[in-house]
Amino acid sequence: MKKVIAAINMTLDGFCDHTSGVPDEELHQHYADLLRSADTALYGRITYQLMEFWRTVLENPTGDKAMDDFAEAIDNTPKIVFSRTLKNVDWKSAKLAGQDLETVVLELKQQSGKDVFVCSPSLIVALTKLNLIDEYQLCIHPVIAGSGLPLFKNISEKIILKHIKTKTFSGGAVILYYEPIKHDLYKS
Repeated sequence: MKKVIAAINMTLDGFCDHTSGVPDEELHQHYADLLRSADTALYGRITYQLMEFWRTVLENPTGDKAMDDFAEAIDNTPKIVFSRTLKNVDWKSAKLAGQDLETVVLELKQQSGKDVFVCSPSLIVALTKLNLIDEYQLCIHPVIAGSGLPLFKNISEKIILKHIKTKTFSGGAVILYYEPIKHDLYKS
């Protein structure tokens, strides 16, 4: 069974913003490797449209190996986009979801193969509420943004997580890896 992994960039003050981080060669390489280990990446419309930037890097490589490798990795990773407003997507490795998020994720989890990565704040929150996230990979950047979208603002119940590991990058970013502890373990 595939794992559903929430992988997101955050600022130190808890805001999700792919543009507020301090990406460097090491981080780009980490995420390129992560995408290569995925069967599918799930995006909401806003994050998907932000990631379309990498198509321009494919067309006009930067000469920065890590950035160019990331562009290739994201281009090759199958993407499912959840949107109420997009009518089509033209990225060859992307498709619009044909069913609701819960149905798609439950079907993906039952398939064999590599893991599924959830890369948009709204989808992470929705799947957290559905208890369908198997692992959180929160990349905390050494940035205080002051404002933005808090990742877990719409979660109304306490969720206990188990720390699995930590990965530290030379530029100061830290990825915290957690697994949710299933609620029924605490019921008497």
